[in-house]
Amino acid sequence: MSFDWQWPFLIEIFLTILRALGVSVLATMTGFGLAILFGMFLLLGQRTRYGALNWLVRELTNFVRTTPILVQLFFIFYVFPQMGITMSPWVAGMLTLGVHYGAYLSEVYRGALMSVPKGQWEASKAIGLRPVKTLLRVVIPQALPASMPGLRIYLIGCFKDTSILSVISIAEMVQTASTIGTNSYRFLEPFTLIGVLSFLVAAPVFVLLAKAEKGIARKFRGAP
Repeated sequence: MSFDWQWPFLIEIFLTILRALGVSVLATMTGFGLAILFGMFLLLGQRTRYGALNWLVRELTNFVRTTPILVQLFFIFYVFPQMGITMSPWVAGMLTLGVHYGAYLSEVYRGALMSVPKGQWEASKAIGLRPVKTLLRVVIPQALPASMPGLRIYLIGCFKDTSILSVISIAEMVQTASTIGTNSYRFLEPFTLIGVLSFLVAAPVFVLLAKAEKGIARKFRGAP
């Protein structure tokens, strides 16, 4: 193994790593999109009139949040087939990201809803608004700014956790860098490159989302 930096080798592998970055970004968008939907499903499951269902969903959420994402990925990809449920690596990876981050997002949603004063529900009921309209027109506009910091943090976390997909042979950045290093006996350039590219992607997204968060807060400030 050589640790001397070689620019020609970096240039040679750049496009390969860049394509792998595209896979990581796509995995982030897909997995986090599923997480947004799954988180809403878990939130609703904890707010039903059925105590047993509320308890079951709450415990499921806590279980997912307190177990490593890598264990979840191995269970879905390697254990599910023994139960007759076989998935491709991509489907298993996206399901893992969606379930894992969905559990966290459900808590983000719950905290955001709890930040809306109870009087808003009561006032909406008093003027005859249906529960769905109350949620869409009164509660969510006030809860959305409160949920943005958590969404922003977990989106970046999801992007970083796409590296676990390498263990089921999805050619994202870590898998690609490992393959390049194994074939060339040079790990310095590929892993340095994925670190730099990850920062160049994540940092601007973090800043843009922070600005969007302020814009949303200003837009909905003063909402009933």
